[in-house]
Amino acid sequence: MDWEGFAERMATMARNLLAQESVEATLERITESAMDLVEGCDAAGILVLHGRRVETLAPTDGLVVRSDRLQERLGEGPCFDAARRLGGERVFRIKDFSQPEEYWPDYVGQARDLGIGSMMGFLLYTEHENLGALNVYSRRPAAFTKASETAGWLLASHAAVAFSSARTADQLQQAVETRHTIGEAMGILMERLKITEDDAFALMRRVSQERNVKLRDIARQICESGGIDG
Repeated sequence: MDWEGFAERMATMARNLLAQESVEATLERITESAMDLVEGCDAAGILVLHGRRVETLAPTDGLVVRSDRLQERLGEGPCFDAARRLGGERVFRIKDFSQPEEYWPDYVGQARDLGIGSMMGFLLYTEHENLGALNVYSRRPAAFTKASETAGWLLASHAAVAFSSARTADQLQQAVETRHTIGEAMGILMERLKITEDDAFALMRRVSQERNVKLRDIARQICESGGIDG
């Protein structure tokens, strides 16, 4: 492994991650980087758990989606466990899918038929949150070396920070947009109904509660229709 060259590519990748303009673009750059930086990697994706439901983000190949769906159906697998952060482990690896597997026997047996030869899963985490798992696949058995694992772990460390930052920025942007939409909707109601700002907000909140619809969605409907429908 040319670690000096790897360090240069990693530094470039880290700068590129922070330069992306959306969460989706950041995640796509992460999985593309896995293909470039992790020796033996044929496909990559990010798995996020919602309870026992699996969400696949930025897959580079349909193989990733099929593997995640299989793990969700079986409730087992290295990526599934990495995303759940079981036992404090941060890296999970299946060296050779042609061999029996002690920990995930059902998954390995069926994933072999998907064309998976070997795989690794890396926990994406920061000091304050668990973000899921970065998963890399090879169609060849025993494709990943110790150097591959080290490269994947380093990539996952950078990726977690970039993912968290991008998501925070996206949430802040959504909050700003929501605030603007609510303010615009309040102005429409004040002008149309000749009511005060407080009364306009109270009306929107009451309608939100009665209809069990989020306040921002009520505000968006008002902006689109010019009033409260119904």
